[in-house]
Amino acid sequence: MRTKEEIKELINLIQSRQNREIHFNEEEIAQKYENANSDQSLAIKILSIFGGLFASSLFIGFLFIAGLYDSAMGLVVLGIPLIIAGAFINRANDNTIVDTISISSYIIGFILLGVGLFQFELDENAVSLIFIAVAIITLYIVQAYIISFVSVLIISGGLFTLLISNDTTNLIHVYICLLAFVLTFVFLKEAQLLKSGKKIAKLYNPVRIALIFSFLAGLIFMTKMNTFKFSNEYIWISSVAIIASIIYVISHLLEMFEVHQKKLLVYAIAVIILLPTLFSPSISGAILIILLSFLVNYKTSLVIGIAAFIYFVSQYYYDLHYTLLTKSIVLFCSGVLFLALYFLTHKKLKSDEKI
Repeated sequence: MRTKEEIKELINLIQSRQNREIHFNEEEIAQKYENANSDQSLAIKILSIFGGLFASSLFIGFLFIAGLYDSAMGLVVLGIPLIIAGAFINRANDNTIVDTISISSYIIGFILLGVGLFQFELDENAVSLIFIAVAIITLYIVQAYIISFVSVLIISGGLFTLLISNDTTNLIHVYICLLAFVLTFVFLKEAQLLKSGKKIAKLYNPVRIALIFSFLAGLIFMTKMNTFKFSNEYIWISSVAIIASIIYVISHLLEMFEVHQKKLLVYAIAVIILLPTLFSPSISGAILIILLSFLVNYKTSLVIGIAAFIYFVSQYYYDLHYTLLTKSIVLFCSGVLFLALYFLTHKKLKSDEKI
């Protein structure tokens, strides 16, 4: 982390290279930098979520042992204040202990509210829509990282539940297509979104990582077609949307690497590489996450994308109804192809560094 003296030296350096005098609020810059660097890492925040889930399960168990589940009104009346408390506790203060308390309260509130609404004999559609509405309102009012992250997961989970409860699981392809387009937009328009307003700037990071997890959840769902009993007749729709997004991202990568010639050849090679994934959108989805993360240098989602790619390729390999020899040849060719791409990009990066 930079000291105030180092920040002042940097400001002086910027001023010395300008032809006109520029005034900076050094104290404000130092304070903002300190706050940015004091933020907890994503790993700590995720641990806070798991801690909150564990604490929530214990508290819910205690409430049910105490017989609170007998009163639908009591569950709703207790659930709503817990949701509000969880959201605003995190807004008032942001550290690990407060994160755990707020996320515990937030999750417990939703669980109690859901159980209470079901006891009022509301169907799954109504409960899902209420959850989505509450999560959207929370996002609008509170922009705390951990609460925003969970709220987006609740929204995507609610949409997912609506698909399953109405026996419209084939609409998962529309869900995946929309998420692929939204993810691509969020990553590629990072600068514009961060400049568009204070609320959006605060929501950007938690919403981005939550969208990645929601996207992966949908891809995992599609790898379990037999479990959830939905047709794979239209699975190519998801793949086409994801491949189109990948090609669009590649066009930005070509601009970044200043490749102005043989673009059509690059696009053609990319399409040929991605065609085998036409009936396995989970693999192309992981590739999309990797490319987007590489483009904006987002290391967290890059690691997530690589792990997802390894998992989906392994799952695809396991599900193939081919002989072991054929599977080995497929993996060998894929490995050679990706190694060739690695050496090409590595060579290009090294040449850029020399320049």
